[in-house]
Amino acid sequence: MARRTDRADRGALRLDPRLLIGIVLIAASTAGVWALVSGFDDAIEVYSVRDTVTPGTPIAAADLTVESVRLGATADHYLAPGDLPDGGLVVTRTMEAGELVPDSAVDSVDRTGLATVVVPSRGALPSGLGAGATVDVWAARLVDRGSYEPPAVLVAGAEIAGVQEPEGMVATGGVSVELLIPREKVAAVLQGLAAGDAIDLVLARTGAD
Repeated sequence: MARRTDRADRGALRLDPRLLIGIVLIAASTAGVWALVSGFDDAIEVYSVRDTVTPGTPIAAADLTVESVRLGATADHYLAPGDLPDGGLVVTRTMEAGELVPDSAVDSVDRTGLATVVVPSRGALPSGLGAGATVDVWAARLVDRGSYEPPAVLVAGAEIAGVQEPEGMVATGGVSVELLIPREKVAAVLQGLAAGDAIDLVLARTGAD
């Protein structure tokens, strides 16, 4: 009986440990490739803005580009093709060019309470001043020809919606600035412009300054 047991043991299948290690490595590699491919499959299409936009700006499909990105669990919080109504949407906060459009940055109607007023610049604008920058509007009331009262802040923290450069080779006008200001401040700004008050834009200080 002992001899038969010995023969059975010699004929039994013995697995080489190196074979087991190879099988484990192949399985791990396959799982890694699958996970990578699955990650690519998670990419979705969402909108980004072509140019910098400011609050109150209406946007339509022509103002947006489609980006394929992986956002994971946050994907539902961004504007995707098919989410844009025929009438477009209104921007509620400033978005820089190329930024993805979150749902929180757009609305179906303009609820910002802001209006756009064009203010001619009396001098050169600070370097780099453009859409999205914040300025304080200072005004000195004209009391007599060439005589003004001390200046004071007319509108604090107005956001620039755009800068209008003079057009044409013989243009004599200076740069004009489109400002987003609270609607209740519009009358005061227009009155100052009509009266010839000295109105200047000063780059607003931020909390980090």
